[in-house]
Amino acid sequence: MVGKVLDLKDIIIEDQLGTRIAEHWHTWNNSRQNWLNEKKEVREYVYATDTRRTTNGALPWKNTTHIPKLCQIRDNLYANYLASMFPKRKWMVWEGETETDQDKEEVISNYMQWVVSHGWFKEEVGKLVLDYIDYGTCIGTVEWVDERVELEDKTQVGYVGPKIRRISPTDIVFNPVSPSFTKTPKIVRSLVTMGEMKDIIEGFSNDSEAYEQAKEIFKYMREIRSEQAEYVGNIEVKDDYYSLDGFDSYRHYLSSDYVELLTFYGDIYDHETDTLLKNYVITVVDRHKVLYKKPNQSFFGYAPFASAVWRVRQDNLWGMGPLDNLLGMQYRIDSVENQKADMIDLTTVPPLKIKGYVEDFEWGPMEKIYVGDEGDVDILLPNFNSVAHNVEIQTYENRMEEMAGSPKEAMGFRTPGEKTAYEVQRLENAAARIFQSKIAQFEEQVTEPLLNFMLELAKRNMNKTVIRVIDDEFKISVFQDLTANDITGAGRIKPIAARHFAEKAEFIQNINNFYSSGVGMDPEVRIHLSSVKLADMINSVLDAEDYEIFTPYIRLTEQAEAQKLQGVQQEDVMMNAMTPAGLTPDDVELAAEDFNVEEQP
Repeated sequence: MVGKVLDLKDIIIEDQLGTRIAEHWHTWNNSRQNWLNEKKEVREYVYATDTRRTTNGALPWKNTTHIPKLCQIRDNLYANYLASMFPKRKWMVWEGETETDQDKEEVISNYMQWVVSHGWFKEEVGKLVLDYIDYGTCIGTVEWVDERVELEDKTQVGYVGPKIRRISPTDIVFNPVSPSFTKTPKIVRSLVTMGEMKDIIEGFSNDSEAYEQAKEIFKYMREIRSEQAEYVGNIEVKDDYYSLDGFDSYRHYLSSDYVELLTFYGDIYDHETDTLLKNYVITVVDRHKVLYKKPNQSFFGYAPFASAVWRVRQDNLWGMGPLDNLLGMQYRIDSVENQKADMIDLTTVPPLKIKGYVEDFEWGPMEKIYVGDEGDVDILLPNFNSVAHNVEIQTYENRMEEMAGSPKEAMGFRTPGEKTAYEVQRLENAAARIFQSKIAQFEEQVTEPLLNFMLELAKRNMNKTVIRVIDDEFKISVFQDLTANDITGAGRIKPIAARHFAEKAEFIQNINNFYSSGVGMDPEVRIHLSSVKLADMINSVLDAEDYEIFTPYIRLTEQAEAQKLQGVQQEDVMMNAMTPAGLTPDDVELAAEDFNVEEQP
């Protein structure tokens, strides 16, 4: 039957729910194509080494120099965002709903501090921050991992616990006009190999019903791949949602070693069973077969996804990034730079205007040119001012820095003019308000939910766990045994580092200015100030509670102890001075005791 066209429907058995989810993916993915094209152009400019692979490549300039201003702004924002989020080791607190829940603050804080101390946490947060800058939208979720490996002595080592996972904005779709990201259904796309698919199915072994169903699906997947490989004709695909990204055709996809998984989170109506599936997790393979369908186990009542957008689009959940509006200026910078380079080339190696009869010659120093009676050779020099081009480029670069919310002070440069220390602090805080707003937004909408998702996941899955706790007083590591009951409580984990970073810096500056001013030096004003409360305030602002450097009247106690120790040392010095040569202070003391003993009658 060579050359026969086989309909795809003849070799697959569709699940109505699975194809419906695939249709949702296809519809929502098509609705964001303009957004994807915009992000593609941004990334081309960020990673460009010359203009040949950017939209500037269409310009008729000989030079193809690319000034990586977008990339520099991106790196600057990334470095400062991370520095603001993690300025110290302890950057989050537990806020309990009741007094009983608050009593667990130390245990819960120690556990979460141990979780985020692993290297993968900051690495994954760094990826989310880059998505925040590149795409204007970052999305993260959590998962429970068991990374233990068994050694030769039968001991198991490795991390067991919650872990955050970055979801690429290109691998997730949702209803873009939904009221909020939390409420909209979501579909996450992932590609795995057949071997990885087998491993995923083995993970269902704890649920016998789901495990048996998954094994049947895997057998079916192998059969249709074998069947299409044996067929020598063409396979016709009539439905657009069977067009998979990265593959020329659906047959090409079936011939590869990859399996596409579409995981649905949210509410969906199942026509086959005439039921509304609320808060379900459904995994579809090959865009038509349901592999897994279970209610979401999260205590929050919705899928554990956190998202933040850099610039909000009204009535659209796909955000706008700080680099999007700067593409035109980046285009202009490259254009002006290459115009200038071409003009410099024309100035240093100018074209020649030859008039009349001129013998062939080589253009170079001390060369002789023989011309006829009316012959002439002239240089065509362009009217060119390189200073104007440099000023224009610098102006655009400065504007790009400001519009991205990345002031010069963030890079260590001061604005022109003489200023006092207070003026510098005030101007820097004012100029960095966009930066502070955006990093606080990331902390509130991404970091905080993910931390609470991890804690909730630990409550549901954790067995006995041993964590390492740093004792700040003795500077040693203490190991603590925990169970799920130890970290169970009503409340939330709240990151506070970036939210109060600039606020505390400005507060300290204001306190210093107050005490150096005439009002602060007035003794009539000072008599109304409490030194103990002022110490507590500074202790809180500096986050110095762990070091216990502020204790009421501790200086008086320390001075008394110092004087006592000084008196003891002075007595030792005097005793040594009164001791004759050859005797020790102990011998003198024994002799004094013998001398003072009265003989009894």
